[in-house]
Amino acid sequence: MSGQGLTGLSPWSRRLVAAGVLVWCLITVFPLYWVVVTAFKTPPGVVGGPTYLPFIDFTPTLQPFIDLYQGIRGEFFRTFLNSTIVGLSAAAIATAIGAMAAYALVRFEFKVRFGAGLVFFLLALGGYLLFNTTFGFTRPQALLLAFPIALIVAVAANRLPLPGPILGNEDILFWFVSQRMFPPIVTAFALYLLYSEIGRLGFQLIDSFIGLTLCYVAFSLPIVVWLMRDFFEAVPIEVEEAAMVDNVPSWRIFFGIVVPMSMNGLLATFMITLAFVWNEFLFALFLTNSRWQTLPILVAGQNSQRGDEWWAISAAALVAIVPMMIMAGLLSRMMRSGLLLGAIK
Repeated sequence: MSGQGLTGLSPWSRRLVAAGVLVWCLITVFPLYWVVVTAFKTPPGVVGGPTYLPFIDFTPTLQPFIDLYQGIRGEFFRTFLNSTIVGLSAAAIATAIGAMAAYALVRFEFKVRFGAGLVFFLLALGGYLLFNTTFGFTRPQALLLAFPIALIVAVAANRLPLPGPILGNEDILFWFVSQRMFPPIVTAFALYLLYSEIGRLGFQLIDSFIGLTLCYVAFSLPIVVWLMRDFFEAVPIEVEEAAMVDNVPSWRIFFGIVVPMSMNGLLATFMITLAFVWNEFLFALFLTNSRWQTLPILVAGQNSQRGDEWWAISAAALVAIVPMMIMAGLLSRMMRSGLLLGAIK
């Protein structure tokens, strides 16, 4: 039946499938419809009871959007600009770095000894404690000294015949993806403590463009590596081998051949990454105060002494989700036209 699709079903089965799809569409679309309707209501229209149809159950108003435009509900345009700048920057950097990492995992064979990783962990932790407690360095200074030394020694130790298992490309890919398995609250709290310590050295990362962007780049890299790896595997290796015959260096093969052939996949990955960053709430809540707050923080803050003001929340949320709806439409159009060709499986 899976090979024939719906053609092998009886008429009643088709009706049942159609009814299930219709119910699922209603469940999916109704929250969006409710946000749109609530955004055009007055405060009495929201608290006075449920109304569903504009011009029939209630008279629409643009007052919630006027309040956003005038800044009564917070600096909406500044937070919108913050989300745009941080989102585009983080998505572009993560896509560029993640694409190079994914290509390396597809075309080159890596062997990482477990013992070298253990050496890095022990030296990083031991060096930090040694520099901090014995030599009197501050905690940020101890971190900046211990980690580079541990990394250099671990890379050198990886060339030695250390005992223990050897991790390959699949293990490295799993390590990338496993970063998303950590509870976000743990990572956000750890980043806040790290940024606070670095701030004591004079490098302000909390409530800054650099700090928030770096956080989102690290947050987005696993999904970029995972998506781009599948797409690079679909690129014919014969094209690259033909270039190697002419002694073309690897970096020129990547930027001159692979990247142009993978442009649609890169664009799709960029859009998906931007959507993740645009909607992210927890890291922005921990790592920003006022100057670089993003749209999710502003939307969540639409309340007063009377409680949540749903007309203001809906208006801000509607403006915030419009760019993502446009991107989803573009991405869906690319998928229907077959331009992604394996970028998303």
